[in-house]
Amino acid sequence: MARQALPTLTNPQAKELERLLVQDYAIGWPQLLDSAGRGLALVACELLDGDVVDRPIVVLAGRGPNGGGGLAAARLLLNAGAWVQVVCSHPASSYQGAAGRQLAALQAMGAALAWAEDGWELPPCDLLIDAIIGHGLRGDPRGPARSLIQLANSNAAPILSLDLPSGVDSEGGRLFDPHVRAAATLALALPKAGLCAPAAAAVCGDLYLAGIGAPAALWARLGIDDAPLFGCNSVMPLDVVDGVVAIRE
Repeated sequence: MARQALPTLTNPQAKELERLLVQDYAIGWPQLLDSAGRGLALVACELLDGDVVDRPIVVLAGRGPNGGGGLAAARLLLNAGAWVQVVCSHPASSYQGAAGRQLAALQAMGAALAWAEDGWELPPCDLLIDAIIGHGLRGDPRGPARSLIQLANSNAAPILSLDLPSGVDSEGGRLFDPHVRAAATLALALPKAGLCAPAAAAVCGDLYLAGIGAPAALWARLGIDDAPLFGCNSVMPLDVVDGVVAIRE
């Protein structure tokens, strides 16, 4: 049986998806970040052979929605018994909105937090979660994000990226300098179009997909057919073959 090919999202479609979710379907950013964090935690558990208790995990979190999803994953993994350390790309005051609330929750829990400007080296760990930069990057990463990408690639631990590896162009799949070389990547809702490019696919590692609660009517408004149906608390393994993304059988 042929595998089910999936549509992909261009950058304008991804932005419109977010707008519709928040404005028309009342699915706010706190819910979206929790969905991203839940998917990350599920894949992290799979990569760590089904048990995260006492496993050292480092989360690298930018200050935007992508970083907020990483912070949500850190909270959930802490609650599951993992030993989680979070490295933020910017000072706490830079984290606003839903991402700021995710960071505040971690602070209230007494989570181990560090800041990129402290010159902190990444400790040994069993897994790194890359939630530094999301979609829409238009050039080489700079500043603290650049430093975190370089630190991630120099660490021996496998990297799990959220949405796409930081430093990869979500539209055309160009690899900016530097970029994360991931062992696994969790796409959200639908994979970004850039992940189909050979160069991008080569640095994504194993590809997974998690839902974010988008209703069927929303996909129709975006002109997208055959969007996948997601079970509760589940992620889908994907393959990229000859520039086409498909659900792995």
